[in-house]
Amino acid sequence: MNAPTILAGIELADPALAARVAAGLARVEEVLEREMASEFDFVTEAASHLMHAGGKRFRPLFTLVAAGVGPNADSQDVITASAVVELIHLATLYHDDVMDEADLRRGAKSANARWDNSIAILTGDFLFAHASRLVADLGPDAVRIIAETFAELVTGQTRETVGPRPGADPIAHHLTVLDEKTAALIDTCARYAGMFSGASAAETAALRRFGRAVGVAFQISDDIIDVASDESGKTPGTDLREGVATLPVFYTLADPTSDPRLVELVSGPIESEAELAEAVSLLRASAGLAQARATLDNYASTALDELNSLAPSPARDALVSLTQFVVARTR
Repeated sequence: MNAPTILAGIELADPALAARVAAGLARVEEVLEREMASEFDFVTEAASHLMHAGGKRFRPLFTLVAAGVGPNADSQDVITASAVVELIHLATLYHDDVMDEADLRRGAKSANARWDNSIAILTGDFLFAHASRLVADLGPDAVRIIAETFAELVTGQTRETVGPRPGADPIAHHLTVLDEKTAALIDTCARYAGMFSGASAAETAALRRFGRAVGVAFQISDDIIDVASDESGKTPGTDLREGVATLPVFYTLADPTSDPRLVELVSGPIESEAELAEAVSLLRASAGLAQARATLDNYASTALDELNSLAPSPARDALVSLTQFVVARTR
């Protein structure tokens, strides 16, 4: 018996589902290559830079899998929608790297480091333009949805940049940022999957709620992994070193019983590798990390509840495996 195909944490145990998704991803890749092309070769090179640097294609993969809930999972509209969400995602990466002054993305030089900020911004704009042109083929509802999604992505990025207002709950602020910056686009993937595969309105609504919950859960799991994992491929405490506050830190700062030394360290800046190692060690044993794990479990439970409202199918099983993976990767 052949082992199941696992892509980006999604287990495709059903051979027919695995074959459909593989064929769909190949079709999406063809669309992306076409959309990257420009009569100006430099634009083509810049636009293709991150796409060819790798990436899991999680958003089109998620869309293709979720489309299995409907009767027309392999329709061309599902392929087009899958390409649209990936173009939007790629475009945001170009702009994010400018804001973060990043040097690397997916193990390669970021566009702003390879060329400059202006080229990175213009390339992101080029990709947004092509996503807009492509989504027009899906009709006015799809155009409105992607416009609303883009507005939410920008709002989330702005919310994160500005930070919580005086007196606001920083934990609620952080979770809202995760919802807007990440879960909004996963919601749209799920919505397009339902719409263009012919799923019912109730099924599409459940997929959307699942997408929201699992999208936030995935980002919370990243917060936890930064502290708790030695095997993620990412140096523990990277976010701490860079002064990026994560959910375990927010819970630690909000808890009056937290270790004063830990509070001092995570209030930053962390000045040395020794302080970083101390902060990671203390955070791993903290109530803040335990609370972050409990919050992750709550989002995962919400996601699974939404899937349980759907009829049994290989696609539903695959989405269950994704939810389980998001939790398991932090343990």
